[in-house]
Amino acid sequence: MRFILGVLLSLLALSVRAEPPVFAPVTPGAALTFPRDYGAHPEFRTEWWYVTGWVETPDKRPLGFQVTFFRSRTGVDGANPSHFTPRQLVIGHAALSDPAVGRLVHDQRSAREGFGLAWARPGNTDLKLDDWRMVRDQDGTYRVTIRSNQLTLELRLRPTQPVLAQGQGGYSRKGPSAQHASYYYSEPQLAVTGSVGRAGMAATAVTGSAWLDHEWSSEALQPDAVGWNWVGANLDDGGALMAFQIRDKQGGKLWAHATRRDKAGKVTHYAPEQITFTPQTLWTSPRTQATYPIATTITTGDQVWQIAPLQNDQELDSRRSTGAVYWEGAVTVQQNGRRVGRGYLEMTGYVQPMKL
Repeated sequence: MRFILGVLLSLLALSVRAEPPVFAPVTPGAALTFPRDYGAHPEFRTEWWYVTGWVETPDKRPLGFQVTFFRSRTGVDGANPSHFTPRQLVIGHAALSDPAVGRLVHDQRSAREGFGLAWARPGNTDLKLDDWRMVRDQDGTYRVTIRSNQLTLELRLRPTQPVLAQGQGGYSRKGPSAQHASYYYSEPQLAVTGSVGRAGMAATAVTGSAWLDHEWSSEALQPDAVGWNWVGANLDDGGALMAFQIRDKQGGKLWAHATRRDKAGKVTHYAPEQITFTPQTLWTSPRTQATYPIATTITTGDQVWQIAPLQNDQELDSRRSTGAVYWEGAVTVQQNGRRVGRGYLEMTGYVQPMKL
């Protein structure tokens, strides 16, 4: 009894002395290193592995899919010895965009890391959340498994191109201050094979292409930022396009950046003043009453891109996990009325300001 009492008093003393953790900063000039940077970075506050893609069934029916794993370092003191201490949280989102349904089919999960139930491991991509998995093999292929009552995904994502470092060698600024930034790389033009199913539809074989983003930071958004608009698109000629803008409370542009890699591998970066997002079609959610610019014209330098959705209703309510509601949808990319690519458009902060 005295021993147990002593342990409890020691734990109490530790909790009294607990200090909030110091999150690692994002600084320019730090080169990305692989395969290490495919894995988790637990010293940073927020991290995500984000896969979006277009696939087709054997009868050529198009479907969009999204799988995201988040890792979040909490404010708990790392010196707390308890195995139950929630030092890291792992959160998962999965969604299927099927015009036959008319809205997103999606699910979400969250758990504290530990006990073999959830993890985000350093060294290489190795993510687990119950029976949701995303693992990168030695040949670079990703194995993605999502099983739920809402949808099932069994996918293989095979790289066909080199990693695309965003920003300055992977240092991606999100505002005029250097502290508001992330480490960020993409893997465009992933070749997809596997199967997809949902409630009311048996699993069917699919093939297609996907885009993977991996991003980690400790203070990405400026205090006056409410959200962002982002697009990542695999171009039909083998190129890739990424563009984003950070918005203020009035909907204006606080910051922006874009990257284009052409079919020959030449990379062009665009500064904030070279980028505009111009809404073309608005859609209002019947659930949240938020109004989203689901069709948008994006200008990057002298290039103009028209973005149009696979379907209007691609709003995802993740208030049971991350606390956010966002529009996350499959889109086509056109120039001068001709399709030149397919990708995903993400819009956050339209229901309430986004907080990472």
